Amino acid sequence: MIVAGVMSGTSADGINVALVQIEGGLGRAETTAKATAAPHRFPQFKFLAHAEYPYPKNVRRAVLAAMNASQARVADLARLNFLLAELYAKAVLVTQRQFRIKVELAGCHGQTLYHQGKLAPFLGFKLAATWQMGEGAALAARLGVPVVSDFRPADIARGGQGAPLVPFFDYLLYRDNRIGRIVQNIGGIANLTAIPRSASPEQVLAFDTGPGNMVIDAVTEQRFGKPYDRDGTIAASGTVLETVVNQELRAPFFRHKPPKTAGREEFGREFVREFLKHCGRAESRDVVATATALAARSIADALNRFVIRRRGPFSEMIVSGGGTKNSTLLAMLAEAITPLGLQLRSSDEFGLPSEAKEAAAFALLAYQTWNRQPSNVPSATGAKSAAILGKISYA
Repeated sequence: MIVAGVMSGTSADGINVALVQIEGGLGRAETTAKATAAPHRFPQFKFLAHAEYPYPKNVRRAVLAAMNASQARVADLARLNFLLAELYAKAVLVTQRQFRIKVELAGCHGQTLYHQGKLAPFLGFKLAATWQMGEGAALAARLGVPVVSDFRPADIARGGQGAPLVPFFDYLLYRDNRIGRIVQNIGGIANLTAIPRSASPEQVLAFDTGPGNMVIDAVTEQRFGKPYDRDGTIAASGTVLETVVNQELRAPFFRHKPPKTAGREEFGREFVREFLKHCGRAESRDVVATATALAARSIADALNRFVIRRRGPFSEMIVSGGGTKNSTLLAMLAEAITPLGLQLRSSDEFGLPSEAKEAAAFALLAYQTWNRQPSNVPSATGAKSAAILGKISYA
């Protein structure tokens, strides 16, 4: 089956489309009970193509304004939900034509506007909540194929945090009988999947480590009027404010044990405002360098606190996501993980472009759902049980 995966991350910089071929696993006619009884039977995955499409500037502004907003117009949110579906559909259709590949199914993560993975009081109740925007019915109608979307709520309904969901894909691609691997994605938020040597799915540990590109992008835009620090050039010219990095790493999020997930609720505009206060009158290039060092060291700190000491040994870290385009960030990360005995590698070395990985992951999750199979990893999300993720919209 040819499946399209569609991803737009917390950086809200645009749309990633991955086209993949997936075969095998349990058939659609087989029951969920059978799927649960044979948890180690996995489908075969082959990457085919990838393309990226930036959001129109006014759409990106609207998305960023809506994220974790204290106030928003209901009509605007409803319209944005359908507008994003149109943009996702156009991205998939253009990708199909470019590579002359026709998809049979699509999996769309959607654009996260709000994510609260832990229980919190609301109107006399305690609940967790998440919202990924991009109307699945509209996307299915435009593509002419079924679409699986809205993946996170099923995990939250089972007591999980709704994230991270990529560990199922990481395990399928990167498990190894000889060495333990850390699979590190650096998007707006950074998240890792720790796969011990010869691990079963139940032994996988995964969680969000903290900010990836999110804080870097925000301070670069505020101080330099640029949406991001291209290739880490600004950070390379600055000096890291060590006291600020150490101060930020004392924040409660970094000390909390997994499972845990993060978004703009933790590292968005409020966090950036406090971060800039802590940087004081420092030169702008030093502020960007410090934000970059915070991303790298928070990953290493999370590894040291929650993975290496408890689950080791691990030999490799495989990085993916938009952060791999920032050579300064990767250099800082390589330096930070060297004492942990990890070799830094790229997902490109395994035949999957770094920018395509998360989109490809949601193609796999869509395939699982279409075949009535669970694809969350309870040890990663904290869910009480496995869950078939997402909602199917038929063409």
